[in-house]
Amino acid sequence: MNKNKKTGLDRVQQTKRALVEALEQSLGVVTTACKKVGINRTTYYNYYNSDPDFKKEVDSLSDVALDFAESKLFSQIDQNNTAATIFYLKTKGKHRGYVERQEVDHSGELQVKQITGMEIK
Repeated sequence: MNKNKKTGLDRVQQTKRALVEALEQSLGVVTTACKKVGINRTTYYNYYNSDPDFKKEVDSLSDVALDFAESKLFSQIDQNNTAATIFYLKTKGKHRGYVERQEVDHSGELQVKQITGMEIK
């Protein structure tokens, strides 16, 4: 392998590493990460679709944004935010009965009538 080709590959690897770091800092927002690294989105998706190791590393970052959002939710709960507490209980406390349900009480009579093709006009 000639020196220029090797230098180009090293540069691509450096760009990919920088992208992973930028994606982590931007909570997975591709456009923000690409701007920070100085590449366009097409290049990012070329890397993502052609390099299984890069794809795996990027995919592992998907929980970063979720973890961030959960930490903000817990912070809101800690600050006695009633809506945040209710949201958490409705989503994570279902097994304990924290579920909104609609109950319909029907005390009338239900009549079922079969309609034939001759009756439809």
